[in-house]
Amino acid sequence: MNILYFLVGCSVLMAIIFLGAFLWATKTGQHDDVYTPGVRILFDDELVENSEEDHFSN
Repeated sequence: MNILYFLVGCSVLMAIIFLGAFLWATKTGQHDDVYTPGVRILFDDELVENSEEDHFSN
């Protein structure tokens, strides 16, 4: 029976930690932009030009 008290205490402590992390993320603006991450994959990546040394090193 003592283990149940321990497990309930651990689960309440973890719930408080996750709630604190969620509130911190909300307060710092982590959830402000919900549109851009969904369409970011549709944009092309910018091409990076390699220098001449990169071509000869292979």
